[in-house]
Amino acid sequence: MEERGGVYAGRGLELGFWEWEVVTVMSVFSRSRIKCVPADVYSFIYSCHTTGLSLNNDRLYKLTYSTEVLLDRGKGKLQDSMGYRISSNVDVALLWRNPDGDDDQLIQITMKDVNVENVNQQRGEKSIFKGKSPSKIMGKENLEALQRPMLLHLIHGKVKEFYSYQNEAVAIENIKRGLASLFQTQLSSGTTNEVDISGNCKVTYQAHQDKVIKIKALDSCKIARSGFTTPNQVLGVSSKATSVTTYKIEDSFVIAVLAEETHTFGLNFLQTIKGKIVSKQKLELKTTEAGPRLMSGKQAAAIIKAVDSKYTAIPIVGQVFQSQCKGCPSLSEHWQSTRKYLQPDNLSKAEAVRNFLAFIQHLRTAKKEEILQILKMENKEILPQLVDAVTSAQTSDSLEAILDFLDFKSDTSIILQERFLYACGFASHPNEELLRALISKFKGSIGSSDIRETVVIIIGTLVRKLCQNEGCKLKAVVEAKKLILGGLEKAEKKEDTRMYLLALKNALLPEGIPSLLKYAEAGEGPISHLATTALQRYDLPFITDEVKKTLNRIYHQNRKVHEKTVRTTAAAIILNNNPSYMDVKNILLSIGELPQEMNKYMLAIVQDILRFEMPASKIVRRVLKEMVAHNYDRFSRSGSSSAYTGYIERSPRSASTYSLDILYSGSGILRRSNLNIFQYIGKAGLHGSQVVIEAQGLEALIAATPDEGEENLDSYAGMSAILFDVQLRPVTFFNGYSDLMSKMLSASGDPVSVVKGLILLIDHSQELQLQSGLKANIEVQGGLAIDISGAMEFSLWYRESKTRVKNRVTVVITTDITVDSSFVKAGLETSTETEAGLEFISTVQFSQYPFLVCMQMDKDEAPFRQFEKKYERLSTGRSYVSQKRKESILAGCEFPLHQENSEMCKVVFAPQPDSTSSGWF
Repeated sequence: MEERGGVYAGRGLELGFWEWEVVTVMSVFSRSRIKCVPADVYSFIYSCHTTGLSLNNDRLYKLTYSTEVLLDRGKGKLQDSMGYRISSNVDVALLWRNPDGDDDQLIQITMKDVNVENVNQQRGEKSIFKGKSPSKIMGKENLEALQRPMLLHLIHGKVKEFYSYQNEAVAIENIKRGLASLFQTQLSSGTTNEVDISGNCKVTYQAHQDKVIKIKALDSCKIARSGFTTPNQVLGVSSKATSVTTYKIEDSFVIAVLAEETHTFGLNFLQTIKGKIVSKQKLELKTTEAGPRLMSGKQAAAIIKAVDSKYTAIPIVGQVFQSQCKGCPSLSEHWQSTRKYLQPDNLSKAEAVRNFLAFIQHLRTAKKEEILQILKMENKEILPQLVDAVTSAQTSDSLEAILDFLDFKSDTSIILQERFLYACGFASHPNEELLRALISKFKGSIGSSDIRETVVIIIGTLVRKLCQNEGCKLKAVVEAKKLILGGLEKAEKKEDTRMYLLALKNALLPEGIPSLLKYAEAGEGPISHLATTALQRYDLPFITDEVKKTLNRIYHQNRKVHEKTVRTTAAAIILNNNPSYMDVKNILLSIGELPQEMNKYMLAIVQDILRFEMPASKIVRRVLKEMVAHNYDRFSRSGSSSAYTGYIERSPRSASTYSLDILYSGSGILRRSNLNIFQYIGKAGLHGSQVVIEAQGLEALIAATPDEGEENLDSYAGMSAILFDVQLRPVTFFNGYSDLMSKMLSASGDPVSVVKGLILLIDHSQELQLQSGLKANIEVQGGLAIDISGAMEFSLWYRESKTRVKNRVTVVITTDITVDSSFVKAGLETSTETEAGLEFISTVQFSQYPFLVCMQMDKDEAPFRQFEKKYERLSTGRSYVSQKRKESILAGCEFPLHQENSEMCKVVFAPQPDSTSSGWF
């Protein structure tokens, strides 16, 4: 058969199977350095030559190389993608082979005739590369550096050292590393660890007769790259990465290499937020010709020095680089263009949240002095929003700046201190430095008792988040645990006990459960109730039989009389955590023996479990088969208290639920209303929000008799909230009879704000080293402007009480995917936003008996907008941009509650008859 330039005119892929086997075996035997004789033609490639790629002596291999990258929203259509291709010719020659072993080689790789172009040829005249030479696109120095030869020292097919020249741009060296890494392979099947541009990675080889498939487990790669994500699975981002490289082999060298690396990601709770990066490399042998003579010597180092003393060994692992931003505005200039959107009157608009998220990104690259200067110059109206942004940046500089700015010894800037603390509580990836700073503040002087309480509450939140991220053994976390548990044990004042219980309610420390049980069973009313609600937040494995024994004693009042808020919470914990047959039976048997409204409430809880098919529904149905537990007398109890759970949204992979339960006192006055919203993704859950309004000791106003265990309660009304798994400091409407009367006389009807501000809720940043040498970044941020307020109105004249809980939320989620080579960047930016409102109103008319109760839960009509921006941009400024916008309206609705509530509302809001009389009579 004719041989041309060292490569057979009829390649193995074009020959019949048997012909190819014979030709290749002949080729192997023709090389003088091969001394083995194969016993089996099927295994010649692995039994007779080197374990990795091997070059013939005195030959120059001429190949073509291209690497391209595409990014889109996962649709996979070329015309919808952004990206570019870098291509070149490549010369490869063997410079030296160790005389003691064929598997030790030094090869030279040179890129020539480099070109940069669009992957999408439909770009046409709009192409940013149109009329641009490679030197104009890349820069003369970069092009020269890319075309300088590199050396690769291979032993057994694996990279021993990678050599290039000093002072070359990192981005250019990475492209060279990407090409060099393709030459690292092995010709036998197996799994091993390799170091290449992607880092130290686990790779699996599948060897066939004429090809080798290399599968790299990208999630195993150890490489230093910045990044973080939100630990909560519901708010988190799921990503998947694959890398497959196929080598077609002939004469122990490649005739073709095709590598494809794919990265996909998606926001867990919103499937429309997703993206995809595809990076491909292609290397193809065109011909071979006479090449440089093999250099003789025992050591590779001497050969390298003889070739060019300027060569230096550098890591084959990709290195970090940052593209220079020419003419970028300063932080102060960014703030001047942002601040108008963060005026208090604009916070309900999506523009405010969008600018809030963008400004956080600028803050993350700013120095302490720059941040502090802006804080000191701003006015009091904008400062709370600026504090939200600075704290949410979560860098060392931003933390130092805000701590220097805030004076915790003063009680004149409570709003700013509180906004800082809540932003710490909602931190997406808190670190030990932040926790240590709050512990230090708590140990120091704090001017406001409310702020002191909030500091401890947020310390509890940070402890839980750090423990979830495997940081439970950090020194600051250990110290914080001692602070909370030790403080609770030594607390002498009710205020301090409440403070540490609230912190434990956030920290959810397993070692805190005995203390919670003690306060739940032996504590006074409000303290006992707080301890039981803290236990309610623990996961199923922590609600052991011992815990349930205590909760049963509380519910059935075996040792002391408890308030019905404590008893009902204890029962709810039992029923929601794998209750036993006897647990359920005893609770059902108690219905009928309880105070009237508590009877009705417990009945509603059981019916809700059955209707909503909660986990306990099976055991409840078993118990109800007994006539003693299930009879008309027990299940016909009247009253106004209720409990209801429903779906806001439901799909096979996720669900969003709401639950509303209301407990009244025997006199018809609200005792507790509890509104919850949960989001679930698979088995992972997020307590989106909880708003609890509590009232007690108001019976004297209407000359009613208090219920058992509540005879000596002080007059009180207040509100407590959980927001995104963070228990906030409760708010008091009034405390004591005199406070109640003064506020009733001066009542304006204005709601009391529980929480208000800008929150960074979703925060995912990922820097990827692509196998091609390019750098990719994935940024997903979700922010919201939130205002939760509540009010309780009480009218003796109209004998009516009304509670309102209003949630106003503006949500913006942005994604930014970029692929950067330093001289050209491709990007995809998307934004999804909505402005929503949810209001819960409970109206009670106690002018007659039984009382009339109407509950309403309304969702406002909301706009839903989506934006998409795709671009390709040269470092010189030339760019191609494509933008899309889509907008729709999400209809408002009133969420359904139980049927008897609907009937009651018709009575409460019955239409007034029109008067037809026009005179006195």
